[in-house]
Parts: sequence; structure tokens; C-alpha cells
Amino acid sequence: DEPTRSLSGLILKNNVKAHYQSFPQPVAEFIKQECLNNIGDASSLIRATIGILITTIASKGELQMWPELLPQLCNLLNSEDYNTCEGAFGALQKICEDSSELLDSDALNRPLNVMIPKFLQFFKHCSPKIRSHAIACVNQFIMDRAQALMENIDTFIEHLFALAVDEDPEVRKNVCRALVMLLEVRIDRLIPHMHSIIQYMLQRTQDSDENVALEACEFWLTLAEQPICKEVLTSHLVQLIPILVNGMKYSEIDIILLKGDVEEDEAIPDSEQDIKPRFHKSRTVTLQHEEERPQDPDDVEDEDDDDTLSDWNLRKCSAAALDVLANVFREELLPHLLPLLKELLFHPEWVIKESGILVLGAIAEGCMQGMVPYLPELIPHLIQCLSDKKALVRSIACWTLSRYAHWVVSQPPDMYLKPLMTELLKRILDSNKRVQEAACSAFATLEEEACTELVPYLSFILDTLVFAFGKYQHKNLLILYDAIGTLADSVGHHLNQPEYIQKLMPPLIQKWNELKDEDKDLFPLLECLSSVATALQSGFLPYCEPVYQRCVTLVQKTLAQAMMYNQHPEQYEAPDKDFMIVALDLLSGLAEGLGCHVEQLVARSNIMTLLFQCMQDTMPEVRQSSFALLGDLTKACFVHVKPCIAEFMPILGTNLNPEFISVCNNATWAIGEICMQMGAEMQPYVQMVLNNLVEIINRPNTPKTLLENTG
Repeated sequence: DEPTRSLSGLILKNNVKAHYQSFPQPVAEFIKQECLNNIGDASSLIRATIGILITTIASKGELQMWPELLPQLCNLLNSEDYNTCEGAFGALQKICEDSSELLDSDALNRPLNVMIPKFLQFFKHCSPKIRSHAIACVNQFIMDRAQALMENIDTFIEHLFALAVDEDPEVRKNVCRALVMLLEVRIDRLIPHMHSIIQYMLQRTQDSDENVALEACEFWLTLAEQPICKEVLTSHLVQLIPILVNGMKYSEIDIILLKGDVEEDEAIPDSEQDIKPRFHKSRTVTLQHEEERPQDPDDVEDEDDDDTLSDWNLRKCSAAALDVLANVFREELLPHLLPLLKELLFHPEWVIKESGILVLGAIAEGCMQGMVPYLPELIPHLIQCLSDKKALVRSIACWTLSRYAHWVVSQPPDMYLKPLMTELLKRILDSNKRVQEAACSAFATLEEEACTELVPYLSFILDTLVFAFGKYQHKNLLILYDAIGTLADSVGHHLNQPEYIQKLMPPLIQKWNELKDEDKDLFPLLECLSSVATALQSGFLPYCEPVYQRCVTLVQKTLAQAMMYNQHPEQYEAPDKDFMIVALDLLSGLAEGLGCHVEQLVARSNIMTLLFQCMQDTMPEVRQSSFALLGDLTKACFVHVKPCIAEFMPILGTNLNPEFISVCNNATWAIGEICMQMGAEMQPYVQMVLNNLVEIINRPNTPKTLLENTG
């Protein structure tokens, strides 16, 4: 029974993974021998299982201890028996995937000098499965520019061209993958053939096999990053643009997977595995310029429009390619696009109209200047699409509108901002979860662009966001916290009005009380509360005591757990330090928002002792957040920091290491705040920090914020 045989092989593989070092020598030898004896099994499932077993043993550091493995596998490739040849190739492909660097090193006497020419011979084999293995093996060595491959590069490229129109989709996919990687590492060898390669990739991007089309579509993404892009691609845009636009339609299978026909699902709870883990971005302190919140360019990630299908697919790849090409060609793209867009955006079929809205969003960044004359007509049309009867049209309209938020905000508010905001707030309360998610993300982008322009509508906005609290399932709640936090960041102290506080705080505090200390949903909620506390300032006072206490508890629990783990790693689990980082950041938000009012809270807690430990943590993000908090406490209640200065200053001095740029930045900022409070009493500590600061200010390529803080 094949499944039983395969399962026994996988169980053996797991044992090898866990305990190979302690196998008795004869057992290890027996396994290795049997693997090689049975690599040509009649069943492809068993051949694949043995291949997995072989590469697992090999990656246990055994490639050096198993010198006969590679010669024997290469030898078996010559077998007349198809199964033996295919089994050996399957095993070799897995070894090449797992150990590519080792194979190209002196440790093994450079086996690639023999293997690569050998693999190239098999590009012409009569079996498509073997041809495909051969290309896949060589492909493993392109990105690392393996010497043996570079010496045979022209033969490799000739062989690839010979296989360009292979009838087997797997072979075509591997050919496309090879050309995309070569474009990145050996463009010099492709330039003489670039015209025909582009023609070939135009065909493959429309391949009947979606996997081939997807590999080919990557070519345009990679080409856009090459300086030569404009000169080689300009004459082909007229063919390429319609192909990319066509690839941006949802396929039938996408629509089924996305439950595109389910319009109302708000009452269905989320399954836990749909919720992607969130990572907290630790606080980085900058000198404030006219009270503006620092916007870190690394933090603005494009929220993609169909996140839950997070498998990369042709639609996403085509959209990403159009986006990067729009950034290369700017307005020159529009003559090829505008005629298509007109047809798509007003098309009666929803799938086609939806793809047009995606196209419009994809080019927003690159073609913004050229699009401006059309926006007065397009934005109202998109706002209308927000109430389309298809949920997938409503959700993409949210995303595309958010990509034009900057322009919307630059116009008189009654023209577009007000209608857009009114409609987006309705979508936040949509009966479809995907639309809720897209609307919340879009609204957060709009908040960042509009800032205080939103103040007149605050009451209306808060009513919507608070109503969503009672309506949302788990996943979207996490996005809602973000929209509320961004609102607080955007309008700042304008939020500090009794009627707004009355609306906003009860539901937030209710969630705060429901969540246990071990629940990761605390992360987004703590981040949100941090923004709210900073914005509300004294308005947050009635809520600060329990919030402050809990943050201190979270830090204390994490430190205690880390200590237990360090002493007895076999008995205890390592703690998730994100709990501590987020708590430190919320304490910073409290100190910043409450100012001197935080003094009595600090007086009644052991936060300074905990901070002393956090500042010495092995994890850079923990140190980064603790220095931010130290600086904020220095500003808010120096009386509690001052007794600790003698202990803290040497730690700050050792963290002036620009290898950890954000840690260094926050330590520098905290030292500056301490100096302002200490005045002449700073004298004994100058030597601890001065040399490092002088070194940082003279380093080339130091980021602006770090230079400002150092200065």
C-alpha cells in the first residue's frame, strides 16, 4: 500500500531530522545504502519520499560525511531505466535546493564543476519530467552566481532558448524562472537577445497554464528595476500594457475562493487561521518639527487589495508589474492605458469593471501627474462604485480611492473629501467583511492625508467607528483599532473634547478589560490606546490608572518569564517579548500625553527598576522602546529619573552603536533629554558618551533623525 510506505518514509525523515546525530553508525549506513538502492522505485510517490529522506540526511551536515552520494546520484542519471533516472534527479533537485551554497564551496571539492555540465546535457532529454528537473537544478545556482554555472553561462542560455516552446508547462515555467533570475544577475548575457526574450515573455505571460503565466509576469517586475528598462521596453508597451491589464481580472477560481457571490457575511465568525500574525513596530523618537508626527517611509506599506488570497497570483503580479512600470514610464504609459480604462471602468460586467478600478489604483503613484485632468470625472465615479451591488467592486473601490487620497485632500473639502468620507464611513459598516476591511484601511490612509481637515466631522466619524465595534468579527476589529489610532494621530488634541471622549473611551476600555494578559490582540489595542492617550492629554486622566498598572504588570511578567527561561530553558518557554515592547510604548504614550500628571503613577510603581532591566535586554527592540520611555519620563517627571542617572548613563553610553540604528537613535535622544534636565551636573558623565557621539556625527550615510538627535 503506497500511502503506508510513503508515511513510513516521512516518519523516518522526522527521526533523522530530530535525532540523526545519535543514530548508531551501522543504522545510519544502512539507511543511506537503502536510500540509494531504492531511488528508482516504480512509484513516483515513493521516489519523492526517498528524495526527501536523502536531502534531510545531507542537510544534517552529512554531505561531507557521505562522499559517495553525489557521484552515485549523478551516475544513476545515466541509467536506461526511466524510474532510476527520474528518482535520482528528484533527489538531486532537492539537494540543490537545500544545499546550494555548500555545493559551490571548496568544502566538497567543488562538485558543481562536474554536476552543472551534466545537468545541461539533460535539457534535451526525451522525458519532460527529466528536462524540468534538469532546469530546476541549474536554476538553484543562478542567484548566487555559482562559478561553475558562470563558466557555462552561454551554453545554459542557448539550451534555455532551445526549450522556449516546449510542450510541457512545467518545463516552460522553469525556463521563464531562469530568464527572470538571469535578468537580475547576468543581464549582460541577455542584452544581445533582449528583443526576442521580450517577445517570448509577452507570449508566456498569456500562457494557457496560469503557473507559467505567473512566472513570466515576474519578468516585467524584475525588468522594471533594471536601468535599461526604458530603452528596451518602450517599443513593446503597446503589446505589454493590454496583456497586463487583461491579467488583472479575477479568474473564476479566485471568485470561488473569495466567495465572490457571498454578499453578506458579517455575522459569520472568522476562522483563526485567517488572521495573519501582527508585528509591533517599536517606537522611534524624533525631534518634533512644528508638532508633526514623524512618518517613517518604511512604515507606509501598500495594503494590497486582496490580502486574504495571500498566495501570489497572476492578478497580483500583473498589478504589481503595472505599478512599478508606471513608476518607470510615468505619463508615457497613459496613451496605452486611457483608451482601455474608459472601456473597463464603465463596463456592464462587474469582473471587468472591477479590474479597471484595480488598474486605476495600480498606476496612481507613477502616473498621478498625468491622471490629474481626469480625476474630477473619475473620483465621483469611483465614489459611486462604493455602493455597487457586488462586494468585490465595493472593496476595490475603497483601495483605489485611498491611492488618490492625497489629491482628494488637496481640493476644496466639499468637492470630494466630504462625499468620499460619507461613503467610506458607510462602507466601514458594510455587511460584507472584505468591504469592511478595505474601507477601514482606506479610511486610515485618508486620515493620514487629511489630518485636521477631519476635525469638523469628528462626531460623525466617531459614531461610525464606535458602532463598528459592536458589529465587527475578530479580524476586522484589529484593523479598526488601527483606524482609531490613526485618527488620534491625525487630529491630535482636537480629540480632547468631553463629548468625543464619552463616545470613544467606553468601548475601548471594555475591550481592554475583556482581554487577558496573554492575548496577542492586546498589541493593536495597546498601540491604539497609545495614540489616543497622546492625543487626549489630560483628557485621558480618568482612564490612566488601570492602563498604567497593566502595562507595568506586562513588563514585569515578561521579564520574570525571561529570567525563568534563561535559568531553565528545558522547563520553561521563552516569553514573547512583544508584550513588553508594546507595553513600554504605551507607557511612553502615557508619559507624553499626561506630562507631569504621570508623576504620581511612577511614584507608586517599580517602573524605574524594571526599566533598568529592559535597557539591558538582549533584544534590540526592547532596548529601543525602553530608551524612548526613559526620555519621555525624563521630560515628564525627572524627579524619579534623577536618582538612577549614575546607573543608567553607562548603559546609554554602550548603546550608542549605529549598527542598531533605532536603538542608537533613541539612546541618543534620551541622553539629550537628560542633559537638558541635568545642566552642569552632567559633567561626570560626559566622557561616557562624547567619543561615540562624535564618531556618529562623522559617519557617512547616517539617517537624518539620528544626525539631528546626535547634534
